[in-house]
Amino acid sequence: MHAIAERGTTPHNEPPVGAITQRTEAVCIAQAYRDAHHGDDRAALVAAVTDALTDLAAAERRTEAVRREVSRGFVRGRVTAR
Repeated sequence: MHAIAERGTTPHNEPPVGAITQRTEAVCIAQAYRDAHHGDDRAALVAAVTDALTDLAAAERRTEAVRREVSRGFVRGRVTAR
């Protein structure tokens, strides 16, 4: 998959360095969840997905708040910096 996305930039069977770093980080996070749930893979997965969805919802709320601020700034003729 990575060889196709990065055609011409990496050897055929090796993923890009960024993908390796992300995978290593993902493995560490997965192990931390597994450890926190005493080896219960299902509970660890549910907790990880729940946390990811919570973080995503929070990011979406922040993005929407910024959009509203920008919109108000344009309507009022100014944009305030935070």
